[in-house]
Amino acid sequence: LARLTAVVFLVAFVLATLAMPLGATKLYLFGISVDQQFRTEYLTRFTDSPALADMTYAGLPPFYPPGWFWIGGRAAALTGTPGWEMYKPWAITSIAVAVALAFVLWSALIRFESALIVTVTTAAVTLAYASPEPYSAMITALLPPVLVLAWSGLRGQARGGGWAAVVGTGIFLGISATIYTLLPGLAALTVTVMAVLLAVTRRSWEPLLRLAVAGVIALLIALITWLPFLLRAARDPMSGTGSAQHYLPADGAVLTFPMLQFSLLGALCLLGTLWMILRARSSVRAGALAIGVLSIYLWSLLSMLTTLAGSTLLSFRLQPTLTTLLAAAGAFGFIELTQVAAARWGRRLIPVAVVVGLAGGMAFSQDIPDTLRPDIAVAYTDTDGDGQRGDRRPPAAEKFYPQIDAAIVAATGRPRDETVVLTADYSFLAYYPYLGFQGLTSHYANPLAQFDERAAAIGDWSDLTTSAEFVRKLDELPWQPPTVFLMRRGAGTGSGSTYTLRLAEDVYPNQPNVRRYTVELDSALFADDFTVKDIGPFVLAIRK
Repeated sequence: LARLTAVVFLVAFVLATLAMPLGATKLYLFGISVDQQFRTEYLTRFTDSPALADMTYAGLPPFYPPGWFWIGGRAAALTGTPGWEMYKPWAITSIAVAVALAFVLWSALIRFESALIVTVTTAAVTLAYASPEPYSAMITALLPPVLVLAWSGLRGQARGGGWAAVVGTGIFLGISATIYTLLPGLAALTVTVMAVLLAVTRRSWEPLLRLAVAGVIALLIALITWLPFLLRAARDPMSGTGSAQHYLPADGAVLTFPMLQFSLLGALCLLGTLWMILRARSSVRAGALAIGVLSIYLWSLLSMLTTLAGSTLLSFRLQPTLTTLLAAAGAFGFIELTQVAAARWGRRLIPVAVVVGLAGGMAFSQDIPDTLRPDIAVAYTDTDGDGQRGDRRPPAAEKFYPQIDAAIVAATGRPRDETVVLTADYSFLAYYPYLGFQGLTSHYANPLAQFDERAAAIGDWSDLTTSAEFVRKLDELPWQPPTVFLMRRGAGTGSGSTYTLRLAEDVYPNQPNVRRYTVELDSALFADDFTVKDIGPFVLAIRK
């Protein structure tokens, strides 16, 4: 009963922390802007069909791990909910499930009371710093107990020789690789470091054998989603394969030390750092968390070195994970410090520690919505798929999307997932499962899509002057051509008017790493072979 109550409490904690501040909007943190745009588009794709497919491009296997989006999309289809509307409840639910699983795993490794304290601590930190990217938050919440499980299994000193822990580690790595790329990569690096350390100190091959078993299990599971892309990549040309790593904000150019911040969380991380230093050799938990923390710093250093090769390892995205691991260590340090103090000065100190812990936890948890305030604000100011804003103010141009969708369906008479749309208003593709001719930026584009070549083709169209030339160019494309163009009106009037598309190009290592530019297409290109219609600020051109 106590364990069940604890699970209910943890789930309620996640729901209250995220669902209540977002209660008056249908959008999740950061609305439908930037990264959430392509994430929503991905979930919408799997709401429309269970087939593993790229979020944007026709006929391509997925490159970005589809696991989380596939489950959410299938849930949306099962309940008859639009994909964009399912994003928020699925994001919150998946994080809650991950937190509950983390508690169950901790409970199998340590005492119930300690498991609850550590899980609440890591859940709070995860919600504060990782929740805008929900599938990343899931892995972040589970990573601390999984590292302890892996360290125990590789050591081979657990009950049953630790093989169950090795298998569990492999399953976690494999499933997480179907959901995300960066954190499973970090986890794999950490487990590898663990195995190498044990092999060197023990002068034994057994830890490496255990690592190999976990790796094979992980690989077999990961291939469920990665195999279609790998097979296609082996025979088709790719471009922009490194664009996803072309991002270097200030946080990615320095090493971060949360334990040195003058804050409640900083104090907890400092306590965790001291605990790991003192107990790393004698405690499996401290050793595992310490190796995890050091692996993040190793990853960050490698990321800095990678900049010399014109790329990065996106180390800035590991900051929530680093803080979560340090907070988990801090919780263990607080528990052990309380036990030592109680043994020395009497059990009357335990209530004092409980009060201090509760006060600190409540103070931090109450501040989570304030930490997420910028993301919450965008969720209320962006226009959702119903054409409404959460703050009930006048909606933006997205309110015309339903009319645009109806016009496309009426004109083409084809399913949405068979119609290729070229637009710079990418949120349209997030709300409706049309295929796109070009993605938001090369950073999110499938390497098989040849983003740069498509951009060059679009740019060439600006030099054309007649509809016949334009149609010929479209028919000569090596990719499925767009039959629908959703544009904005440009300069000029009458026969001299233009339609515009505002596109993006990668300009790394500059910051911002994306430069927006405008392509102007002569309205004469759409004069003969297209049906052109003005809907709000948009120009909709549909090929006859």
